[in-house]
Amino acid sequence: MARREADPRRTAAWGRGRLAETAALLMLVAKGYRILARRWRAPGAEIDLVAKRGRILVFVEVKARGDLASAEIALTAAQRRRITQAAEFWCARHPRHAAGDRRYDLMLVSKGHWPRHIQGAFDADA
Repeated sequence: MARREADPRRTAAWGRGRLAETAALLMLVAKGYRILARRWRAPGAEIDLVAKRGRILVFVEVKARGDLASAEIALTAAQRRRITQAAEFWCARHPRHAAGDRRYDLMLVSKGHWPRHIQGAFDADA
C-alpha cells in the first residue's frame, strides 16, 4: 500500500500548534502552575495541557491563530463539550489529582504577542 504524501500546510499548522503549546506551558510554569500532562488523549478528544496550582486542577485549551481575537473565537461549543468529557476521563484515571476545584482555561497564542491566559474561559455546564 502506497504511503500518502503529507500536506505541507497541515504539517506547518501542526508545528505551529506544538510551538504554541510550548509557549503556553512555559507561561503557566512561570505563573506557578505544575504541569501534570501535555497532549493527553481521551476517546474522541485531546486536552492540550493539564496543570495544577494549589488545589485547583486546570484543563487548558491552547489556540494559536494569526491574531488574538481570532484565537479567542476559535473554541467552539462542540470542542468545549469534548474537552470537558476528556477532563472527566482524566480525573477518573488520576483520582489523586481530581480532588478540589476544576477550571477550564484558554490560552491564546499569536505571533508577536505574549500568550494570553483566560482563566475560567468556560464551564463544564455550558
